[in-house]
Order: sequence, then C-alpha cells, then structure tokens
Amino acid sequence: MKKTAALLLAAVLTGGSLSAQEDSSYSITVDFPYVSDYVFRGVKFADDSIQPSIEFATGDFYAGMWTSQPVTGNIANEFDFYMGYGVALSDTWALDFGFTYYYYPETPSGDEQFEPFVGVSGDLGGGMSASAYYYYETEFEASTFQVGLGYSAEISDTSTFDFAADYGFVGFDGGGDYSYWSLSGTYNLTLNDTASTYLGLVYADNDIGGGADDSFFYVITGISLGF
Repeated sequence: MKKTAALLLAAVLTGGSLSAQEDSSYSITVDFPYVSDYVFRGVKFADDSIQPSIEFATGDFYAGMWTSQPVTGNIANEFDFYMGYGVALSDTWALDFGFTYYYYPETPSGDEQFEPFVGVSGDLGGGMSASAYYYYETEFEASTFQVGLGYSAEISDTSTFDFAADYGFVGFDGGGDYSYWSLSGTYNLTLNDTASTYLGLVYADNDIGGGADDSFFYVITGISLGF
C-alpha cells in the first residue's frame, strides 16, 4: 500500500521521489495496478481487485492515498490515507516514519483504523536492499514487525527484474498472533520519461491455521505515471 522501502530509500538518498523531475521541487506519482488476489500481511482480503493510488512528495516528505476496489465478490472496498517523512542516516541507509489511516466505507459502522509506523531501509550494494519496519494498529492493539530483502537485476537500459522476500510477525494483546512471509518476482519496463509498466508473480503464506486459507499465488500488473 504505502511506498515500499526500496523506493523510499532511493527517494530519500536522492532528495525526492523517484519520479521527480530535475527542475521540480515536488513530484506526483499515480499508479494503476490490478491484482488477482488482494493479500495483506499474509491474509487474503478479496479476489480480483483494482488498486489505484496517488502520491505527492517534496523533499523528504510524502503523502498519498491508496484504494482497493474489488472486481468480483461481495467484499467492502478500502481507502488508505498515509503520510510520512524520510531521513537519510548515511549514504546508503534511511529512516522512515509516519502513519496510515484505513477506512472501509461500506461496512455497517464505517470501520476505520489508525496505524503509526517507523522503519529503516538500506542499499546493501550489488543490487541488494534491505528493510525493517514496526507498525502499531491502535484499534486492535496489533504490533507488526516486518523485515524484507530485495534484489534488482538490470536487463536493459529500460527494464529490470526485481526479486523480493518478506517476513512478518503480527502480535495482538488478546492473542491470535501469527507469522507471514512472501516471495515475489516483478518485471519492470520503462515506457518513456513519465510512464512505466510492470508484471509480477507473488507467493504469500501464513501460519494462522484453523482451516483458513494460508497460501496464495497471485498476479500483479499495472502502469505507473510520474510527474
């Protein structure tokens, strides 16, 4: 949902968003992805979904809105509003902190959640990156710890293939803790100065058990525009 740690790191260490123009003090990024399953922290929320987002960034500050709109199934839609601030700790590491406000307008009570976060991300060299984040969701008093590794392989001047692995643990004050993990591979293609497209395959799993689905393969594809 929120800007990924790898993108945040690149943005902070270069003084702005990846899509920022050299002569601009701010940038706007618009993303139009489709996912065959909506899986968040190892849990499936919906089937086929469209998940557009828009983000504004200036300097080390960023803010945006992300939404999930299910294509099939009787599942409520979701709107997430977030903002954060990135601080370069060194030439290769960055600190990120902020919050996300989750809103589900179609639920009977108009459910909403608030979640501050803090994390670090770094460039390990050789196309490798790493991140570690802590999130605290206030309504259910849930703490989430997530670590990730990424590798980006340049295929040509306009394309890369990116690998990512994530592991997380969610702990609740009232019990029901679980772990989750995922692996993904994504092909990225730059179309022109403002547009790029991508196609990826993700495997996600959890240890919740109890008869619930705990593993998923799904596809993500879309187009991004940066101004």
